[in-house]
Amino acid sequence: MIVSPRTVIHHVTMTRQTVRRWIAIGLCALVLALPLGWAAYAVVTWSSFGRVPIRAAPDSAMMRYMPRYDIAELHQTRVAAPAAVTYQAAYEMDLQGSGVVHAIFRAREVLLRATPPRRTDSSFVSELRSIGWGVLEETPGRRIVLGAVTQPWEANVVFRAIPARDYAAFDSAGYVKIVVTLAADSLGPRASRLWTETRAVATDDASRAKFRRYWSIFSPGILLIRSEALRVARREAERAAAAR
Repeated sequence: MIVSPRTVIHHVTMTRQTVRRWIAIGLCALVLALPLGWAAYAVVTWSSFGRVPIRAAPDSAMMRYMPRYDIAELHQTRVAAPAAVTYQAAYEMDLQGSGVVHAIFRAREVLLRATPPRRTDSSFVSELRSIGWGVLEETPGRRIVLGAVTQPWEANVVFRAIPARDYAAFDSAGYVKIVVTLAADSLGPRASRLWTETRAVATDDASRAKFRRYWSIFSPGILLIRSEALRVARREAERAAAAR
């Protein structure tokens, strides 16, 4: 059977049109899936807000400063480096250089019409302290516990440090208290566990309602930043360990 060139061209054209059609359908499905998936996550987060079971923390400091909380998130990763090297890498990491973190912060600025913050070249912990976070406890080379009170739903969020002795008792209306632990535990001479836990609690019902809305919408980005921070720290720690 002889197939004419015209027939071949026709079939090729139809195949290309079919491929383009399926690509267009796939892109449309993706565009629809993202907001729908985000909306579903927001509904689940809204429903579970404030229902996180009270549990023993990896570090007792979390229980001292925030025994009860509205949200609690624990992230951890295994690192092929000594604990001291891992902790130093996490302490000094530069998250501003991460494209993922930059994109998330940029999205928040657009959604809330916030003013872009001035970029610094300081380390992770130094950056937190420079914008208002305070050190509640610290074990040099192993663990640091930071705390702040803030109103995260504001476009240009401001963090305020509270002395460690007053932090647990702080209950002024209109705020959310946040405690973050960053630590590295030894798993042997060449391995460690890097982990971070974040807890937050609103100080009154009105603030809790605002925080609940904010967390339901923005928590995916916040949690992604936590995961990205561990990835960056792990990469830098393993690089430093290899160089030694």
